[in-house]
Amino acid sequence: MTAFGKSQSVPRREDTRLLTGTGRFMDDSAPKDALHAVFLRAPVAHGRILSLDLSAAQTAPGVHAVLDTDALHAAGLTQPMQASLRTNRDGSTGANPPRPLLARDRVTFVGEAVAMVVADTPAQARDALELIELDIAPLPPHLDLAPGGPGIHPQAPDNIAYDWAVGDESAVQAAFEQAAHRIAITVDQPRLLAASMEPRGAYAEWDGTRLHFCFGGQGVWVMKERLAKMLGLAPQDVRVTTPDVGGGFGMKGMPYPEYFVIAHAAKALGRPVRWAPDRSDAIVSDNAGRDLRSHAELALDADGRILGYRVENWSNLGAWNSEFAQGIQSQLFSMVATGAYDIPAAFIHSRGIYTNTTQVDAYRGAGRPEAITVLERLMDKAARKLGLCPFALRARNFIAPDAFPHATVAGDRIHEGEFARLLEDAREHADVAGFPARRAQSKARGRKRGLGLCYYIESIMGNPVEDAEIAFNDDGTVSLMIGTQSNGQGHETVFAQFLSDRTGIPLDAIHVVQGDSDRIAKGGGTGGSRSVTVQTNATLATVGQMVAAFTDFLKPELGDDVGFDDGSFRAPGSNRTLTLIEAADLARSQGRADLLQHAGSAKLDARSYPNGAHLAEVELDPETGALQVLNYTAVDDFGNLLNPQLVQGQVHGGIAQGLGQAICEQVVFDDQGQPLTGSFMDYAMPRASDMPPIRFHSVPVPAKGNPLGLKGCGEAGTVGAIAAIVNAVQDALGPEAGTDVQMPLTPERIWRLCQTASA
Repeated sequence: MTAFGKSQSVPRREDTRLLTGTGRFMDDSAPKDALHAVFLRAPVAHGRILSLDLSAAQTAPGVHAVLDTDALHAAGLTQPMQASLRTNRDGSTGANPPRPLLARDRVTFVGEAVAMVVADTPAQARDALELIELDIAPLPPHLDLAPGGPGIHPQAPDNIAYDWAVGDESAVQAAFEQAAHRIAITVDQPRLLAASMEPRGAYAEWDGTRLHFCFGGQGVWVMKERLAKMLGLAPQDVRVTTPDVGGGFGMKGMPYPEYFVIAHAAKALGRPVRWAPDRSDAIVSDNAGRDLRSHAELALDADGRILGYRVENWSNLGAWNSEFAQGIQSQLFSMVATGAYDIPAAFIHSRGIYTNTTQVDAYRGAGRPEAITVLERLMDKAARKLGLCPFALRARNFIAPDAFPHATVAGDRIHEGEFARLLEDAREHADVAGFPARRAQSKARGRKRGLGLCYYIESIMGNPVEDAEIAFNDDGTVSLMIGTQSNGQGHETVFAQFLSDRTGIPLDAIHVVQGDSDRIAKGGGTGGSRSVTVQTNATLATVGQMVAAFTDFLKPELGDDVGFDDGSFRAPGSNRTLTLIEAADLARSQGRADLLQHAGSAKLDARSYPNGAHLAEVELDPETGALQVLNYTAVDDFGNLLNPQLVQGQVHGGIAQGLGQAICEQVVFDDQGQPLTGSFMDYAMPRASDMPPIRFHSVPVPAKGNPLGLKGCGEAGTVGAIAAIVNAVQDALGPEAGTDVQMPLTPERIWRLCQTASA
């Protein structure tokens, strides 16, 4: 390994294990003698529970326990689920209806957990589940993304969860009054499934004094704290672990009711209890994403410069609050609402609406893709209406390089950016100059071709504090304990690579340890693309402490002038050197165990703002409505890169997610709240054949708020892809479409739009 800054693409270390079937996922990790749990779920979207008879299930073969909300209350589990809240415009706190672990008195969405059966085998548990008699008096469901309708919670009149705003409403109104042009658009963003490769799952075991809880999550410390609080245990009596995780996307980043019921059952029975949901279970119980309607307006002067921007949001929260949806989703929307543009006045007004559907939470970069999609669709529409080139309109309104730091509408500060440079690079890499000729070729074949642009920016950090520990093992290896949690991003590679780069410790001697609250005392988990920025900062701080401690220790051996450089300790004029592993061996031989383990913590003072220009080129078949994304160009500023290959993989995956939202994905309910997309036969996801060739180029502008100059990249592909693809379809249809196209752009929808354009 050479010094930091060389951006070497070290192959992923975990791939051999994961691709050869030796990974350790939830099903591989659970104790073989564990009992099996299944959940009875609400069959209707809204209703009063008239009776719940568990008696037949309790005496079924192999059954060890059948739990409902009364059983949990009798055991002392009376606390509701925790939720983040937003302060309303009038200063009051957003609604916070207490959510029980299992439905109590009523059900509020199809899939809500009502009871749990624990049995020797999954088949016995499912058979017993069929014996439970549940009688529900249906109530009218509220499904509209609008206030009013049948009430769900008495704490939320008109089903309004929160009514929050940020910005200067009067300044925006003044800007619109003097504007030469006013452009408006309404954007509906469909509800999406996380659709992780591995569904959620968990197991718990109790040894008489201590609880071990294992789940497929994105960090163990929040779960540890919640379990201790809910079960009345001391924190030191709870250990939480996470094995290999088959995809998270933020959906696995928060506690769910099932986890606490599983943990209680293991403690009460004195036996390990495992829960392995199938895909149908996951679809109706996992928190969903998006489900947002935005009405946005731009005020521009005669030259196309933006004077003001305002957005009205209606966000579907589902039936209950969650860990993130109220407090964070609206905040993240506002942080990037004005994008990379110098907008003098902005006002963002967001309202959360309860409906009788599964919860919606922050995932797939929630808040960021929604905000950028709305703004970039509006920018594209403004360019068409004013007769300006979409590139020119954006460049005209970019924050200038000498105008940093720049305050966002939410009061955060962007410290750097070279947006015009990235936009011009994207134009060249995508061969925009040759597009008219390619469009003519498509027209000659009876096709419609379009080019769509999105210039995105996103806000990265999440929890700004992270911890790391480094331990020298007796076998000559080194353990790096980290506070983040991989869900497939390549943490085992990139964090080992970074430590090797900084210390000279051989890469194959470093073992990355994650997902174990007993191995590292604190950690922030993974979410919001925070991992690389905060974890490397914590590792850097730990390395600094470790080198300082060994430097003092080695002075009697190497002299008072000993220093550490290029992976070795040495004194000026001496040819004797010691590596860190050799120094640790020396410390061990002298009984200095205190030098064999080092811990550090670091806090970032500022967010980073990755950004970039994404261009999609599409072709439509008016006869069938078929859409093909022919080419895709991504020019991104992620600051300094640690492993370009991993970054490119993250971008490709994000683009696939964004493409899915743009062209095919949508959770659909009927008028009674029954999900019509309850399996992958009904819920469409992008296939390999839908993916275009992707040109990816990195244009690093080092982050000033990060000592390593890094910026997160995990969600960038999604943030850029949605608007780029939809704008390309809008461009292909041309002004004859007569409407602002909405997602998902299915063949049927495109066919109808083409027929309208032809007519």
